[in-house]
Parts: sequence; structure tokens; C-alpha cells
Amino acid sequence: MNPLAAAVQSRIAAQAPALAVVLPGGRWLGAADARVRMAIKGWRPLAHLVRGQIGLLADDHVHGRIDLVGSMRDIVETAAALLDREPTHAGATRRLSGWWHRSRSRWRHSQAADARQVQFHYDVSDDFYALWLDPRRVYSCAYWPAGVADVAAAQEAKLDLVCRKLMLRPGERFLDVGAGWGGLLLWAAEHYGVQAHGITLSRHQHAHVQRLIEQRGLRGRVSMRLLDYRALPEDEPFDKIASIGMFEHVGRTRLPGYFAKLWRLLAPGGLLMNHGITAGGTRHHQLGAGIGAFIERHIFPGGELLHVAHVLEAMAGAGWEPLDVENLRPHYARTLWAWSDALEARLEAARASTAESVLRAWRLYLAGSAMAFERGWMSLHQVLAARPTGRVDAPACEGLPAGAQSVYPFTRNHVYRPECRADDCSDRPCFTSSSPRPPATSSCSGPTATR
Repeated sequence: MNPLAAAVQSRIAAQAPALAVVLPGGRWLGAADARVRMAIKGWRPLAHLVRGQIGLLADDHVHGRIDLVGSMRDIVETAAALLDREPTHAGATRRLSGWWHRSRSRWRHSQAADARQVQFHYDVSDDFYALWLDPRRVYSCAYWPAGVADVAAAQEAKLDLVCRKLMLRPGERFLDVGAGWGGLLLWAAEHYGVQAHGITLSRHQHAHVQRLIEQRGLRGRVSMRLLDYRALPEDEPFDKIASIGMFEHVGRTRLPGYFAKLWRLLAPGGLLMNHGITAGGTRHHQLGAGIGAFIERHIFPGGELLHVAHVLEAMAGAGWEPLDVENLRPHYARTLWAWSDALEARLEAARASTAESVLRAWRLYLAGSAMAFERGWMSLHQVLAARPTGRVDAPACEGLPAGAQSVYPFTRNHVYRPECRADDCSDRPCFTSSSPRPPATSSCSGPTATR
């Protein structure tokens, strides 16, 4: 046995007994009943296996240099077992590498570059995404309260959670930055009566939402523009803004400018919901062991991981007041497994809609990401923030505490007790569904009253 094969056999025995490796000549390393089989077609992947370079092994699979047999859960658990340390500890920032990443982040996120990168990810194939997303094509972390069993219901629960946290009211101007296939836009317009406006850089998503607007008779109530956030006019402020799964595409060095732009787009006293993937550690730019590089190359070019502490720092620097921070990490793990299972159930249809290399990359990405969220390598945070009015003598809504400086009531009744509607934005006792409700007062009119 050559030294490389011997090293592979030792690593399998010590770290990944569920794995069997079939060498180019047909020799079998590992248990005969191993749950995962890796058939290697050349010797280079063996070196990646010995070094625990999981991202390079994934790249080998995408390019057909290895074939993998086994369930996706077993495959990603075996990959994790091959790691020498958790990928959140890899690549801790040093002075030179930090300078390099900051410079790279800046030039990777020009308007033209962001358009190319977003289109690479979201314009893979509408038919491909439709195979494993819910019918609304909500492509972000779902919310799984007790009793919710399927991803479609969990996504609707997430859409409504966002709307409740934002305290949306009829007639408000609502902006969704990076609006995807329009799930939140349409939900907010149809269920909360807002004037919903969205932007995207994906031509496929833009065309899809335009069709939905016409089909549902929402022209004049919902609009979708193919536009970079930096190009949005600031002459007519919005009352509420959502940024769902968007800031991951912005880039670390551009993040202060992003939040400053949103601050200028929002009326004083208004609310922002920033929902997105965050890093599990504070000292790495991407996951180690080549995992982050694989995602950059095949899935999310230009994507960058930031710890929630860095996100909050950027928001505070732009003038935002963080009001409520919620970690939904296990919810995203469950969402990703639902997506992965749906894709695995329709592999033949997926092969008809995209290239085999793309399918291989996405199978690994969805299952691997589900595992990463379970293990805390990545997280998902919702940060609700306000643009303060700067006025402590005139609450934006009757009944708010002194110095509130926004429409936020500084309680969570409106979020977790559905009978407390957004038009009852004070800390008054909550009216139940069986009790008569008082009419909404004109003084509770949202941030427009403080412009």
C-alpha cells in the first residue's frame, strides 16, 4: 500500500468509521458496510482527504473527480468527522490577512460586481428553485413555532413574524431590499394593507414578481424594481424597511454604507428589520477547511460572514438604535433540512433543470449548511432597529413611554400575542379576541407623524 493510501486508511479508522474509500484501482479502504462510499477517480483527492480539506473534496465531487454514495445526512456528518478542528476557528484574522480581506471586500462589491454575483446565485434556474422551495419561493430562514410541520406553513409564519415585528399598518410605505421572489412583498400588501415596494438585482426574480403582481391584481399596491440599493432615490421616505437575507451580499467594508443608506431611506421614528446569516465566531472571514472557499466558488460569490456583534456595530455607527435581537439558528437548520430533503426527493427533475455539476454543488451546500447551523458554525439573527426621531417630548404614538423616539412600544405584546395588533401600539392591557376593541386613534399613525 502506498503511503498516501495508508494515511487515508489510518484517518478513516481514527475519525470516520462510517466512510469507505474506493481507490482508482478498485481497492477498498474501510468497512464493507460503511454508510458512505467515496469512489476516487484520481490520486489528488486522496491528499485532500488526508489533510481534512473538506471544501476541496466537495470541489472534487462537483467536478466528477470523486463520486459519493450515501444519504446526505451521513455524507455531511462524515465530512465533519474528518475535520481536525471546527471551521469557525480556522483563519483567525492577522494584520496582513485582515488588510487583504478588507481590500478584497471593497472591490468585490461594486454595483456591477454585485449584479453579476447575485445573478450567478439566483438566476440558476427558476424551475430548479421551484423543486425544493415552498410555493411562495421564500428563500430565507423559516420560523417553526409549535404545531407547524411543513416548510410552507413555517415560511408563512416567518413572513407574519416579520410583519408583526415591523408593526406594519395599512397605507404605510414599506420597502423590501432584496425582495427575492416577492413572498414578503405580497404577504405585507395582502395581509397588512401596506404600499409594498421591492428591489432586486435578479432578472429572473424581477420577472416572476411582475407576473404575480398582475395575476393577483396588485398593480398600484405592489411594485418591484430591478435596481441596486445604492441607486434608490431618497426623496420620499419609507415608513418601514425589511432587509431579509440581503446584508450577506453587501460585503463587510460596504456594510456601514449600506446601513447609512437605509437610514436615509426611512422616516424618523420608523423601523428596520435586518434578518440574515451571521458567523458563529468573531475572528474568521469564512468557514475554514476550504468550506468557505467552496461556497464562494459554487454558491455565493461575494458572500461574507460577519458575527452579529460586527453587524450591530455597523448599524449603531450609521445611527440605528437596536431594539430587539433574536437568534433563529435552529430554525434555519430545520429549514435547510426541509429544502435538502425536498431536493433529494426530486433529483431526476433537478437534473433536467440544471447541470449535474450545479446539482452536486447544491446538494452538498444545502445539507452541509443544515449541519453547520445545527453545530453553531453559522447563525441567523433578526435585528429590529429604529431610526430615532431625536425628540423626547413628542412620542410618535399615543401611550408610548417617554423618550421612545420611534413607534416601537418597548414591549413584545404585538409580536407574540396575535390579539395585540399594531394599531394598539401602547403598553395598555391587551384586548383578547372576545373583547371589544377600541378604534385606532389618529395619534397612532406611525413615523409619518414625526417627519
